[in-house]
Amino acid sequence: MLKGKHIILGISGGIAAYKSAYLLRLLVKAGAEVQVVMTPAAKEFITPVTMSALSGKPVVSEFFTANTGEWHSHVDLGLWADAMIIAPATASTIAKMANGVADNMLITTYLSAKAPVFIAPAMDLDMFAHPSTTRNLELLRSYGNHIIEPASGELASHLVGKGRMEEPEVIASVLDRFFDRGMSLAGKHIMITAGPTYEKIDPVRFIGNYSSGKMGYAIAEEAASRGADVTIVSGPVALKAVNPRIKVVDVESAREMLEACERIFPSCDTAIMCAAVADYAPAHPADRKIKREHDDLPVIELVKNSDIAATLGAMKKPGQRLVGFALETDNEMSNALHKLKAKNLDMIVMNSLRDKGAGFRTDTNKVTIYKLDGGELHFDMKPKREVASDIIDTLLSL
Repeated sequence: MLKGKHIILGISGGIAAYKSAYLLRLLVKAGAEVQVVMTPAAKEFITPVTMSALSGKPVVSEFFTANTGEWHSHVDLGLWADAMIIAPATASTIAKMANGVADNMLITTYLSAKAPVFIAPAMDLDMFAHPSTTRNLELLRSYGNHIIEPASGELASHLVGKGRMEEPEVIASVLDRFFDRGMSLAGKHIMITAGPTYEKIDPVRFIGNYSSGKMGYAIAEEAASRGADVTIVSGPVALKAVNPRIKVVDVESAREMLEACERIFPSCDTAIMCAAVADYAPAHPADRKIKREHDDLPVIELVKNSDIAATLGAMKKPGQRLVGFALETDNEMSNALHKLKAKNLDMIVMNSLRDKGAGFRTDTNKVTIYKLDGGELHFDMKPKREVASDIIDTLLSL
């Protein structure tokens, strides 16, 4: 599926730069048209002459050609590409990408790119494990970039060690699979709920939960990258949608989320109910801040919120798909299967708070997907963007 694709291959200055020649050869052999962009430091590890000979194109490294003064337009490059891969991506380049430090041609091209970006980190283990590198990679993931790391679930062919650049064959395979699934959701409208709900006690207090919205937003980005028009009905989160195909409808309470979902769902092909919706809300929220009064304790009467997934399950028309989530602490399988049938879902994604690294406020998740037809899929712990891909792949198999 790489035949005819326009790919920018960015190379930064690390010893793994020699692998970029092999990667370039694989991409060209598969029929891709590749433009190499190198940082000044990268030229200390592999020559532009080598990369130019393999790509059939002059290598871009500086903003201006030394002899003629010709200007290289990073904007035009960014618009030309179907995908951009930075391999190797050193700690320095990753930091610059994450924080917008546009001091070389590679970074300015990255900042101008409209196509999906794939990043293959390469550095020693200590640098890779440093909190600043971890933070920068998390930022890049949150921007919608694809991080290709060894031993990261389906992207790894074998254990080659954290921090070491993944092998060229694996990187080429990741790109091939990305284009293979292509626009598989083109023309589809998908609604996704994400984040927590806040149930007001008074103007300054609420009942809520620990949901960050990361899983729901990751699913939205994955669906949009495959061509879907996505509407996120989002509780209060500190996240922003990246893909222009995503529309965000902000809500606060479970009641507001229900009303938005009832309004949007009839026009959708699929709804994915990823939000952590409060089961209860204060019956009589105060219109002024409740003051602490000596020994008197306030009594908060609760009322049950509507079950949004069950409501949509009752509304579901032939041809529509409805996906639920079940975050459990015990009896995980039986609870998930009960929700699958009781709410008229087509599949349910189950995860457990007993699995360290899964659930709220994490960048990883470990899920099991149960389908209405009896299918059952188990997945290892992996980044939420990869979990989102597994969820969308399973949805397409229904």
